[in-house]
Amino acid sequence: MRFKDFIKDKLLTIFLLLFGLVTIEIFLMIYSFGTFVKFYIPIVILGLYFIGITIEYFIKRNYYFNLEDTLKELEEKYLITEIIKRPNFAEGKSSYDNLVQINKSMIENVNKYKYLQEDYKEYIELWIHEIKLPIATSKMIIENNKSAIMDNINEELDKVENYVEQALFYARSNTVEKDYYIKKVELKELVNESIKKNKNILITEKVTIDLHDIDNKVSTDSKWIVFILNQIIQNSVKYRKKDEDLKIEIYSTKHKENTILHIKDNGVGIKKSEVERVFEKGFTGTNGRFSNKKSTGIGLYLCKKLCDKLGISIDIKSKENIGTEVRLIFPKNSFIELK
Repeated sequence: MRFKDFIKDKLLTIFLLLFGLVTIEIFLMIYSFGTFVKFYIPIVILGLYFIGITIEYFIKRNYYFNLEDTLKELEEKYLITEIIKRPNFAEGKSSYDNLVQINKSMIENVNKYKYLQEDYKEYIELWIHEIKLPIATSKMIIENNKSAIMDNINEELDKVENYVEQALFYARSNTVEKDYYIKKVELKELVNESIKKNKNILITEKVTIDLHDIDNKVSTDSKWIVFILNQIIQNSVKYRKKDEDLKIEIYSTKHKENTILHIKDNGVGIKKSEVERVFEKGFTGTNGRFSNKKSTGIGLYLCKKLCDKLGISIDIKSKENIGTEVRLIFPKNSFIELK
């Protein structure tokens, strides 16, 4: 609050005060009071008035400056009423009381929608678990009735299963801390599990997997990392070159501060202008729009979100028509702070 702005708000009262002083002076002239009295009365009145509004200004300024500074430092700004004290001037008391009521209403409203979201999330998770049973049953029927048609159906069921799993991890992505178990794991085990999960499509598409130097250990949650690897491998298969056999190279490098898992392919690659956007929700890029493989733009978005939650870095290097490399960077520290 600037003093100039404060005085502007007081212009009406200052004008009325001056009008009153002029009126008093007129009466003093009529009754022939001495010069001292004529000057003393308006000076005292004006002096006391300006002393009063100056004190009022500093009281209000200190309060509002403190309010602004507290808001700047506060991450959850809606908690401001829990931190600042109720002011001792009428205008501030009224504003503070109204702010408390608004904040209370906002919190109640947020809690209502939070409950609805949790309820919907629980339903989605229950539905996903239920749908997994008929998918598993269908796969068993296919295994017992081998044929070319059944193999095609099995491939489509794998896609359905992937989308179902994607939906489950999406529903849980905001509450990783409730569903994780950090421990030392072999990268080789995680990679092999992911390859096993994708064996049907890898065999069908005749993909060559080159594994080497993956005997390093990292501290992470196995389930979430396998899901991330699934998304990366499936993207490599989805965006392969039509006229060239797909090769996926997976290896790790150990450094002083971290261990990096590299997943490289010789697919169609990504345009230089689009590489930085691949982790955006719903971004499909040129490949996703013009490829015969429909893309949702959710897979890599989920990978990035889950990596952030797990304290792992993920980045992508790619050259159009040459290939893509995805790197998962695991910090050396065994303690990972989940956000």
